[in-house]
Amino acid sequence: MRLCVVVLVAGFALLSMVANAAGLSVISGQDVAVPTSVPPANIVGVDRLKLDDHFELFEDPSAQLTFEQVSSEAFASNFRPLNGESSNFGFSNSAWWVRLSLVNPDDHPRKVVVRQDYPLIDWLDAWYTGKDGQLRHIETGDNRAFHTRPVDHRLFLLPVELPANSERTLYIRLQSQGAMNIGLFVHDPVDIMNMALREYLSLGIYYGGFIVLLLYNLFMYLTVRERAFAYYLVYLASYGLYMSIHNGISFQFLAPDVPLLLNKGLLVLLGVSLFGGTLFSRTILNTSEITPKGDAIAYFLQIGALVATVVSPFVNYHLMIIPLSVLTVAICVHMLVLGVLALARGTGTARYYMIAFSALLFSVYLYMAKTFGLLPHNFFTQNAFQIGSLIEMVLLSLAVASRLNELKTESFTDALTQLYNRRYFNDQMTIEFTRAAQNSQDLSLVVIDIDRFKHFNDSHGHARGDSALKAVAGILKSTVRKPNTVCRYGGEEFVVILPETSTADSIAVAERIRCAIEKETGPSFALTASLGVASLQDGQFESAEALFVAADHALYHAKASGRNRVIGYHQEQARPMADQRMVGTV
Repeated sequence: MRLCVVVLVAGFALLSMVANAAGLSVISGQDVAVPTSVPPANIVGVDRLKLDDHFELFEDPSAQLTFEQVSSEAFASNFRPLNGESSNFGFSNSAWWVRLSLVNPDDHPRKVVVRQDYPLIDWLDAWYTGKDGQLRHIETGDNRAFHTRPVDHRLFLLPVELPANSERTLYIRLQSQGAMNIGLFVHDPVDIMNMALREYLSLGIYYGGFIVLLLYNLFMYLTVRERAFAYYLVYLASYGLYMSIHNGISFQFLAPDVPLLLNKGLLVLLGVSLFGGTLFSRTILNTSEITPKGDAIAYFLQIGALVATVVSPFVNYHLMIIPLSVLTVAICVHMLVLGVLALARGTGTARYYMIAFSALLFSVYLYMAKTFGLLPHNFFTQNAFQIGSLIEMVLLSLAVASRLNELKTESFTDALTQLYNRRYFNDQMTIEFTRAAQNSQDLSLVVIDIDRFKHFNDSHGHARGDSALKAVAGILKSTVRKPNTVCRYGGEEFVVILPETSTADSIAVAERIRCAIEKETGPSFALTASLGVASLQDGQFESAEALFVAADHALYHAKASGRNRVIGYHQEQARPMADQRMVGTV
């Protein structure tokens, strides 16, 4: 609601064109119109007009010339039109002067707004003749307090009123330590108000998405304590704040009276976002295992981002922004390479990561090409970072969710055999037992123990024993089909959950498993296994644990009867009072 109020207030301010007196000074004099080589911009019947064909430029490398000098008739010939060239000049120490004429051929006075649509201009001065015939001087820019702007808006808006049948010439001086992008438009007051409403609504949605993602990832980190979520929080928070300075929102709402803090913060936050993004990428892609050399390069780039973050507040913006821009491109390229390597390893997270960072990388290149003057300054190139980051945010959230699923899978997976582990078995067995009891369905359980495995380990070593366990796990995977579930219970013991399977069918499955283990491990390991089977048909079992104890009791009898066999639990047998696995002789 606060954003809506701000938008409406800004809209009415634009519509009424009430200039902020703190940002204006009045100089006695007449209109400074001089002959120009481009036609004046006709404001009648136009809602919005791009002014590239209507203004001329002069570059002042010394940045020392005054308005009186450049507006003199003797100086007029020094201005040059764009002639279709870009008005984006990359990083420049020069001051750039714009000469622009507006004409009102109507019989009624007209109000218009001249917009400079790049918000990161350090010093912007404008001179034009007001309706009272006095020469007005506006001194503003992002290195000056926000209240110096004649209209409260994230961009630089200059309200101009032209009397009937008149022509006015504007001189605008722009100077910045960062990129020099000159994008001038003239608007009807209603059009600029509507544009502001749409912009602030879009920005509200954009930053609302940031806040939702921040809260979501904070909650996930507090829940699972996974480092990737913490690193993503650092990246997301710093990048969101960076973008709020980059598009001018922070100058209006967060710190309107301390522009120096925001200008220094722009580089600091960019460094922090690069640091957090690199750390997040290394963690979520597990690069230390996938590509140790690539991970080492990423580590040094990460350190470079950290150094840039620490140094930025104490170094001139112009000196720092260029190496930081190069570092941004280098990190994005390397993260893309790491994503390709992770994708080649087949990780699910890498798919989302690759698409996300491809979108961001493309937007970074567009914006950097504009920053260095290789592409024109327009809506798409100016907002490429924002558009790309929005796509990236959504896709990285999917990557984080994929990572969470991987972590969940890892927590339920036995590291050696890649079968489900005991934790998963306990949860799944409870679920299947409850379902079978509610629906009056069959449920059987097979408990498998490799015969004399301790002796095998002692004789052949643990490495050989691990290989044998992997071989048995592979046999179980190929022999047991879904919806049946195979788990490693612990040590050399495995279990198979058989939903909707009768006693006779479960014994047949167990016998098939026994034969497969004996046959397929014969040449390499010569293993056999004993199997115990229990089914809900065999008795009134009160819990999943009771069914397991019954199957384990049957396994005990299989071992006691000579091993390498399958024995089913029968209701006529005495109920076991304890888990027979505690008997050391089996």
